[in-house]
Amino acid sequence: MSLTDLPYAADAESPLTIEELSVLRRQFEKEVKEDDVTTQTKFNYAWGLIKSRRKNEQQLGVRLLAEIFRESPERRRECLYYLALGHFKLGEYTHARDYNDQLLQREPNNLQAQSLKKLIEDKLNREGLMGAMIMSGVVGAIAIGGLYIASLFKDKRK
Repeated sequence: MSLTDLPYAADAESPLTIEELSVLRRQFEKEVKEDDVTTQTKFNYAWGLIKSRRKNEQQLGVRLLAEIFRESPERRRECLYYLALGHFKLGEYTHARDYNDQLLQREPNNLQAQSLKKLIEDKLNREGLMGAMIMSGVVGAIAIGGLYIASLFKDKRK
C-alpha cells in the first residue's frame, strides 16, 4: 500500500448508504456463523461502521479494527490510520493522536497522516482553550461569590 492509498479524513465523514452497510454486515455475519471471518471482511465492515453517523456503530468499528490490529501483524500499519480516524470521529482525540503518531513514526511523509495530525491538533487545541475558558469562568464565579459573601459580612458588622 502506497502513501496515497489511505483515504483522507474527509472520507470518513461520508457514511455508506444503509444498503451498502447492510451488504457488509450480512457478509460479516455470514462468515461469523461459518466461523471463518476473513480479515478483509472484518476490515471492510469496520471501515463502513466508522463512516457511520451513529456513535455505537463507530465504536463497534473501532473495536473490530483493534482486533485486527492485535491479531494480524501484517495489517497493523493500515489499522493505525483507521483507528486514528475512528477515534477522531468519536471525539477521542488523544487516542486518535496516539495511533496517528505511531503511523507517522513509521511513515513520516504519509500525507494522509500529516493531514489528520493537523485536524487532531486543532481539535485538541480547541478543547484545551474551551477547558481554560471554563476554568477561568469557574474561578471568576468563585471570586465574585467570595467578594459577595465578604460584602455581606462587612455589611453585618456595621
